[in-house]
Amino acid sequence: MANAEFWSLNEEKRAIVIESLKTAKQIVDPILTLSHQWEEMQILFELATEENDTQSLQNIVQNLEPFQAKLHSFILKNKFVDPDDFKNAFLSLQSGTGGTDACDWTYMLFRMYTKYANRQDFKVEILDYQAEEEGGIKNATLHIQGPWAYGFLKAERGVHRLVRISPFDASGRRHTSFAAVDVLPESEEEPDLEITEKDLRIDYYRSSGAGGQHVNVTDSAVRITHLPTGIVVCCQNERSQHKNRAIAMKILQARLLQKKKQEQQAAIAERYDAKGQVSWSNQIRSYFLHPYTLIKDHRTNYETGNAQPVLDGAIDGFIEAYLTMIAEANRSK
Repeated sequence: MANAEFWSLNEEKRAIVIESLKTAKQIVDPILTLSHQWEEMQILFELATEENDTQSLQNIVQNLEPFQAKLHSFILKNKFVDPDDFKNAFLSLQSGTGGTDACDWTYMLFRMYTKYANRQDFKVEILDYQAEEEGGIKNATLHIQGPWAYGFLKAERGVHRLVRISPFDASGRRHTSFAAVDVLPESEEEPDLEITEKDLRIDYYRSSGAGGQHVNVTDSAVRITHLPTGIVVCCQNERSQHKNRAIAMKILQARLLQKKKQEQQAAIAERYDAKGQVSWSNQIRSYFLHPYTLIKDHRTNYETGNAQPVLDGAIDGFIEAYLTMIAEANRSK
């Protein structure tokens, strides 16, 4: 950026470099900050000990807790091994078995991930939102932007099960609902993946979301079907058909790349007779709200009986347990 030629680049290329610098600083700055804070606390501790300054020692102890929280966050990020972990994420939700209850459950997950992203200071953009008339949503796609967004949220890929007393059942019976979550990394560069026009069916339609609160209700919504694979992506966030199509193509590219990676991983797993691969079709977590309260991740066995904070976005424990499991598995290879 200090090079004079930098400012002769077009705006799009300059934006990529500026964003890269921002990401790099978000990786390096915490290290420098933690190092500086630790050195400062050591000096203050030595001085307070020499002078027997009780008040200063108490202040140091109080500062240790937030320091440990920052250090813990840094150590957690150090578990990332996938080059895509530092990228933004596309998070898609799809209601499954359970009728209206499943659509309501999908909305609960939509709310949970939105709140989690806000807690992480991620930017959240709703690209697609298909509401269910009786309540909840059929499916939705979020664009979550921030450093390590994909690295954290990839832990959520899979089927989520809810067991509760249905608010839609007049008899007050217990129901089980399912919703699927898919998470894809956003590629800043054009992927080495050829998509031909003849393989696409592109439909334009009026946005069917809630409008106002969620999406712009216009005639510019775009649905792209990749005929060879049957993958369908939608975008209705922008008022421009051109912009919606560009975003939808970006999601399609990400899904095709993810499919390619999964096929490669499946081939390796078959070769070495590996078991327990996490995929879209596997149930990864159960949320019990009746007859007792428990949320349990079936991959890591991490669980909590305090459900409401989790549904309000406090999913850090589940994500940390998953990242730790993956890191340990990689070390044992």
